[in-house]
Amino acid sequence: MSGTPVPRPRRGTGASTSGRPTLSDRCARAVRSRPFEVAIVVLIVANGVVLGVETFPHLGTAGPVLRWLELAFRVAFVTEIAIRLLAYGRRPQDFFRHGWNIFDFLVTLAIFVPGLHGDPALLRVLRVARVLRLVRFSPGLRTIVAALLRSLPGVAGFLALAVVTLYVYGMVGWLIFADTYPEQYGDIGRSLLTLFVLLSLETLPDLIEQGMAVSPWTLLYYVSYVVITVNLLLNILIAVIVNSMEEARRLEMTERLAPGYDEDGDGVPDEVDRIALTQRLDDLRAVVAELERELRIDREDGHARQGTGRPSAG
Repeated sequence: MSGTPVPRPRRGTGASTSGRPTLSDRCARAVRSRPFEVAIVVLIVANGVVLGVETFPHLGTAGPVLRWLELAFRVAFVTEIAIRLLAYGRRPQDFFRHGWNIFDFLVTLAIFVPGLHGDPALLRVLRVARVLRLVRFSPGLRTIVAALLRSLPGVAGFLALAVVTLYVYGMVGWLIFADTYPEQYGDIGRSLLTLFVLLSLETLPDLIEQGMAVSPWTLLYYVSYVVITVNLLLNILIAVIVNSMEEARRLEMTERLAPGYDEDGDGVPDEVDRIALTQRLDDLRAVVAELERELRIDREDGHARQGTGRPSAG
């Protein structure tokens, strides 16, 4: 299913007075269908392939073909947006209540803005942005994107703490190594750049060796920097993102309980239907297990009476 809910007609509604389905009903049914989504995914992938082919020089006779394909993609994506809008019937404004719909609308129609055609680089960026639309068709990718967006406040706090930590260590590094290693610690800018590269730990052995040549105490400087920044701060960042990922999963499960997710049109969300069915199956298994236990006890009692020679009751 797509990443945003689509109006679903209830039973007994969604048809014209003559009993025939309306245009909005047909569009809503098309948007909910699996072939429609597969077709859009195929178009997006094909568009990405064409964009990649256009990066090669000396296309020759393939150039006009690629331009015609680009026009075909534009028509196809505009048609898709029109179908999604018509699926909302008399309330097309509800289409813009969902973030992924707004993103699709802007990416698809921005290519037609006349002022953008004077900037080929920006035009290519907008065309490449179409490939990002694949995210809405993958629940896993949607969860990751939602988690990244929800983690922005926490990441902002982390970045502020990281900047302060880097600045303090940069100033200390400038005080210690400015005269000995001016290329790495000659000013605060070079000092911060050296420490930023050190986050990858690739330059750590060389810097420790240089520091030991100045004083053995510089080992404490580098060890504390690695422990605080590389280990502690990065683990805090990972914890923020993981927590946002769990929140995004819970939010997605909550949204699936909305009436919009009602495939059978019975007015009960599909997730509630599945939960109720699971509970009924569990109850049925419990009843079957109880019957098996009673039958097993009855058989054991019958065998016991036969073994003692007593006639069974009844």
